[in-house]
Amino acid sequence: MLRIAVQSKGRLFEDTMNLLKETGIKVSSNKRTLLVQSSNFPLEVLFLRDDDIPQTVADGVADVGIVGENEFVERDKDADIVKRLGFSKCRISLAIPKAIDYPGVEWFNGKKIATSYPVILRKFMEEKGVKTDIHVIQGSVEIAPGIGLADGIFDIVSSGSTLVSNNLKEVEVVMKSEALLIGNKGLTEEKKAILNDLLFRIESVLIAEDKKYVRMNAPKAHLAEIIKVLPGLKSPTVIPLADDEWCSVHAVLDEKHFWEIVGQLKAFGAEGILVTPIEKMIL
Repeated sequence: MLRIAVQSKGRLFEDTMNLLKETGIKVSSNKRTLLVQSSNFPLEVLFLRDDDIPQTVADGVADVGIVGENEFVERDKDADIVKRLGFSKCRISLAIPKAIDYPGVEWFNGKKIATSYPVILRKFMEEKGVKTDIHVIQGSVEIAPGIGLADGIFDIVSSGSTLVSNNLKEVEVVMKSEALLIGNKGLTEEKKAILNDLLFRIESVLIAEDKKYVRMNAPKAHLAEIIKVLPGLKSPTVIPLADDEWCSVHAVLDEKHFWEIVGQLKAFGAEGILVTPIEKMIL
């Protein structure tokens, strides 16, 4: 049995539970308790505060955990990064009141900065040669300048709307963060085998993101040009049709290049282009 620590609430909790669902692992999250066991996979889910997850994994209370990179770096615990998961992305930035002209990071010299991430902030300021007065706050960091507690803040930024509503502006992006799968350094061979199975499922889901399965009817006279346009995993699948002058072509496309490629396919005479999403892709 593998035990995984996950955040008990918030965006990362929702993204993690969606990932487990996509991998076919059934975990009840409606009646959440501290520890829940999957009904169809050798996995226990331990629900914790995000800042407790790195320590829990490092100590071996949980075998693996899904946590924001910002929390993992801030806590600086002895655990391995098993995989970068690419979701729950955000940045940790310095922000100051909108009305202030910002000349550069040297502006913070001698200033008070409110943050929940003193370790990351202190390291950044030391690298820049700037001396600051760091005030550690747990909670609503963004209100600190407005009540005179600090000159600026260092906090997580996703959309930036919280900064705007508190008359602040982002001036320095110090770190970009995403969800990480971290692991204890002393996993048994049995637990490593379960983890490898879990990783296989996760990678199959993540690879399929932003991919589309495309089918079309293509004139054989332009088949070579159409195949050259399609960036299939190895090569597109070509299936003969009842009409000898036409064939059916199947391929997987990256969504960000989709419209550009479809335009070229239409130019070469492709018709009846059918696009469907991909849930999982096993390479």
